Amino acid sequence: MEGLGRIFTDCDPDHQRGIFRAKSKKLIDKVTTVPEAVRNLVRDGDYLAVGGFGGVRIPTALLHEIVRQKKQHLGFAGHTSTHDCEILAAGRCFDRCDVAYVIGLEARGIPKMARKYFESGAVECTEWTNATLSWRLRAAAMGISFIPVRSMLGTDTGLHSAAKEILCPFTGQKYFAVPALFPDVALIHVHESDTFGNAHLRGIQVSDQDLARASKKVILSCERLVSTDFFRNDQERTTIPYYLVDAVVEVPFGSYPGNMPYEYYSDERHLQQWMVAEETPQDYQAFLDKYIFNTADFGEYLALCGGKKRMQQLRDLEFLRPPQAEEVE
Repeated sequence: MEGLGRIFTDCDPDHQRGIFRAKSKKLIDKVTTVPEAVRNLVRDGDYLAVGGFGGVRIPTALLHEIVRQKKQHLGFAGHTSTHDCEILAAGRCFDRCDVAYVIGLEARGIPKMARKYFESGAVECTEWTNATLSWRLRAAAMGISFIPVRSMLGTDTGLHSAAKEILCPFTGQKYFAVPALFPDVALIHVHESDTFGNAHLRGIQVSDQDLARASKKVILSCERLVSTDFFRNDQERTTIPYYLVDAVVEVPFGSYPGNMPYEYYSDERHLQQWMVAEETPQDYQAFLDKYIFNTADFGEYLALCGGKKRMQQLRDLEFLRPPQAEEVE
């Protein structure tokens, strides 16, 4: 059996090795601004992958800027992609997508305009499971061109993937060979980073370590910049090492309205506002104009969403300080 889908990226690990070999390993200051990071490192036509998981620890500030700068014809890794997919779909930024989980905001519902974008035929899709997309990044991080899996065998997902059935040379058992995934650009939001790009994550990490190793370019946004001594004094804090990273931007609350573990809870009220706005094209465009296109930066967006007072409320929710619950309006 061979999947009918198309492979959107080059899966040759030797090509990636050449790119990585050319990267500077010097300890240089990589701090920049969100607009400059996107302008300099994200090109039209690039294949983009986003860290985090669902609505947790997503790099919202960077995603807004990609939409604001009207990046086009991107490829996109839809690996449990919820609000991040919704944002990029709002800008019609991507036209090909490796789909595992996209569009739906889980228990919150399905945003209509994002769904219509996929249903319109504007996006070419190849299907995978969340596990196989993770394993594709693992293969890339390992420096191999494919990895054998049992997932998807005998399913329609396998039929619409780009996997190829192979036989194990040792047992004769059937496996799917899934190709390594080497994104052009990874966007990852972290808790702490130093100026060189050493990064620390707390809580759910999913595939972000593999993603950083698999990607040609890595842009980090962080809640706070810290001294390099933060990492030197405890080496276990280095989740992502500096030599994988190309740019660092400090963006407090940079995952809002998503959840940042041990920092702030997701803003369910604002996510619901997104959902309501997607009911009609007119409301949708007005919403995007207000919150993305007519804002100069992420700080203005946060101010529109309630500013410091709202952010403190979400921090209280994350730590279960009163109020411990919130009604969605």
